[in-house]
Parts: sequence; C-alpha cells; structure tokens
Amino acid sequence: MTAPLLATDGYKFSMAEAGWPLRRETFYYSHRKGGLQVLPFDVEAELAKVLPHAEKGDWEYLATHDYEMGSGYRAAVRAPETKISVRALPCFSVFSDREPVFSVTGPSALVSWLEPLVLQWSFRIQVATLALREPQALAGALAVLTCEGQRALALETLDAVGVKAPWIEVQPEAYVARVEAKVDELSAIVGTPARLFEVGLRAASCLEQHLLALDGCRAAGLTRTSHVFGAKEKGLIPVGTMGHEHVQRYGSDEAAFRAMVDRRHQRSSFLLDTFDTITSGLPTAYAIMRERPEERDSIRYDSGDKEAQYRHAVGLARAMGLSPVHILEDGFDAAQTKRFEELRAEVGLPPSDQVYGYGGYLVAQTSGTPLTRDRVAAVYKLTQTGPRPTMKFGNEAGHGKQSVPGRPVLFRRRAGASGPFGVVGQEGEAVPEGYELLTGAPASSIPKPAELQAGPQALAPSKATQALVDQLTRWRAPT
Repeated sequence: MTAPLLATDGYKFSMAEAGWPLRRETFYYSHRKGGLQVLPFDVEAELAKVLPHAEKGDWEYLATHDYEMGSGYRAAVRAPETKISVRALPCFSVFSDREPVFSVTGPSALVSWLEPLVLQWSFRIQVATLALREPQALAGALAVLTCEGQRALALETLDAVGVKAPWIEVQPEAYVARVEAKVDELSAIVGTPARLFEVGLRAASCLEQHLLALDGCRAAGLTRTSHVFGAKEKGLIPVGTMGHEHVQRYGSDEAAFRAMVDRRHQRSSFLLDTFDTITSGLPTAYAIMRERPEERDSIRYDSGDKEAQYRHAVGLARAMGLSPVHILEDGFDAAQTKRFEELRAEVGLPPSDQVYGYGGYLVAQTSGTPLTRDRVAAVYKLTQTGPRPTMKFGNEAGHGKQSVPGRPVLFRRRAGASGPFGVVGQEGEAVPEGYELLTGAPASSIPKPAELQAGPQALAPSKATQALVDQLTRWRAPT
C-alpha cells in the first residue's frame, strides 16, 4: 500500500524545483498543544504505507500545471522505501507538547512530500488518547464522521488500544453540504469564489475525506486547491509556491526568494515570516518585486499580528510603486475574512489584489468531530538541510511557532528522578543523568488512563540542542 505521487500539496513540487531534491534533509513531527497523548501505531510501518508512487500520466499532469519536474526529483521519489531513515518514539509511548514524536531523513523532495499525509495522523493519535483518557467522551466525538475511510481509521485505532468502539455514523453527503455552505458564506463576504482557494489536505484525516471536501468546494464554485491529486480527480486547478522549509533551506529570505524566481518561470508567492515579516521578509520580497513588476508576484502572511503587517505592507508597497497580491490564509475563517475585507476597503485595494486560502475552516470544522489537527496543532518541520541545522522563528509571541533544529531525539525522565518530563536532545548525544533515550526504544505497553490525565509537561532542550538554537538565533536575519 502506497500513496499516489500527486497526493501532496502543490508547493512541494515548486519548492523541490527551486531547491535541491536529492539533498538529504530531516523533518520532525510534533504537537504544539494538547497535553499528554499516546502514539497508537508503529511509525515506520505506517510510513511505508504512504510513500509515493508515480502513476501513468502523473508527470505529464504536473508539467501541464506548471510543475515540470526534473531528473533529480524523479530519482528522489523512485524506490522511496530504500531512501529514508526513521527515528521514532515507540508504539504506545506517551508524549507531551512540542516533544519530537518522530523524524524522517532522506532526499529533500521525498521527506518534504510526506508532510500533508503524516499530519493526518493527528486524528488517530487523538482518537487513541481520548479512548484511554476519557472513554465516556468517545461516543460524542465519533458519533458522526465524514466517510468510510475516516471511520475505518477510528475503528483500527480503538482496536489497537483495546477500547470498544461506539456507534459511528458516516454522513458523506451532509459533510459535502456543510463544506459547500462554508464556501458560499465566504463567497458572499468577498463577492466571488474566484478570490478563494482551498488548502486543507493536511487538515483532513484521510484522502477520502479531503476529496469529499473538494466536492463541496467545487459545488460552491471554488476552482483552486493545493491538493494536486484532488485537483486532478475533481477537475480543479492545483496551486502553491512556497513554504517555510524553502526559506529555511536557503538560510535567508533573499536567497530563497531569488531561487524561486530564478528557477521557475511562473510568478511567485513570497512567504514573509520565517525570520521576521517586517524587518526581513517584506522588504526582501518588495526589492525583488521591484525588479520584475510585470510578474504581479504575491506576498503571503502567516504568523504574528497580520493586521499590523498588512497595513505596513500596503503603505510600503505604495511608497515603492508596487501592487502585490496579498494572500491571507493562516487559520482564516468568516470573521477574519470580513475584517480583512473591511481593511481592504479602508486602504483602497481592489478586490483582485487580495485573495484568501482556507484549510481547517472548510475541511475540519465541518467534519462533525472535535478531533482535528488544529486541536493539537500538529506540525512537520524541517530541522536539518544537508549538514546544516535550521529552524523556523516566525512572529508569534512566546516562540509559538519556533521549531527544533538538528536531528532531534527525546530523552524521558526516569521514575523517581527530578527535572523536566522530557529533554529534546540530538542524535548521538549522551543521555543526561536521570533520563533514558525514548526515541527508538522498544514498543511500550498500552498506557493506563492515569498516565494520560495530566496536562502539558515541562520540556527542556539538551545542551547540544540549546547550543544549536543559540547559534541559529545569533545568525538569524536582523530584527
């Protein structure tokens, strides 16, 4: 069992085209919130089920939609099972907020490609955790699901942790209708579905659910999605240019942005916040746009105070004689859309200069279950590119979206010892006194409910990890 090559986000292909598809990189998976949770499956075995395989016509389809992939990319995803290595917590281990659950190392194009599919695993983790911690809440959380695929995942997970499944009803038609209603609501706010696009593959629990969501989007007139396989299946347009990993890979906004415009002939969307939106991302993007004003490039906001960033971006663009397209999508819903339409009218931008992308709002908040990716803030981030560690900074207060650098592993505090519950170390680092290496340990037994009752536990970096963070913070673009 594998996954179609096209079953990922469009920007995975554009970033590979503008990057180094064969360079060995490491990505790690973590939950930013949610407290103690249980991992109900063997990561390496599950990963083998979602590795990509190319089907007849895939390469031609990509080329037709401005993602023409070269020999390096094709080599990176050929025989993928032979090219990756996995470091993971054992099955049934308990983890807390921001602890590295697993990491994957391999060719850049391949390990990057995995992101939306492994983020879907957050559903199964939440099902297992709820089943063990609050079994009485299962019936409500799983009463109505979107599709047979999601139901099968829930049943498989409950069987793995030895908890009896409640009655689960599947209502695909109702799910499609709810998605359609959301798009209709958003279209009414912005005036036309042509100003909307969909980015929710990673917010789904499985491919089947996301294809149903796209049915609802299409019925409401939305024509663009980041999910390339979904676009092909549903007759939509695949979209996507740049994510944080691309900027991390190059180590600076300017190098990353120039690589995108120098290696791809299409117009670009510059992601602003990897280091800092105001002092680095935005002025760098505008400097490049001024060199190629005819391309009508766009800027994309992510973390931090987007309203303040937006006002600054509009003012600076006018001072420089530029007219970028503004892309707003991080966690956007109807209320935020209304607010930014008011701002657009206030600053006098034409509707064509502002577009919106929606993920969880369309795909997860309509699903009927509270067990969504946003509930635990599941992430899959680049930690090392070639020999160089890297991390995302972002503009969230309190390091909300800051990621871990290097080749992370998790040390767990031994019973009776003092210190943080977990220590994020580096591969090959000596185990701190009072701790044991949990990453790569033998499978655990199913945890007892009491082991999951506490909230988030204290986490600290090891000496080696802190040294990497300090090094990268000093090297970070000026703020």
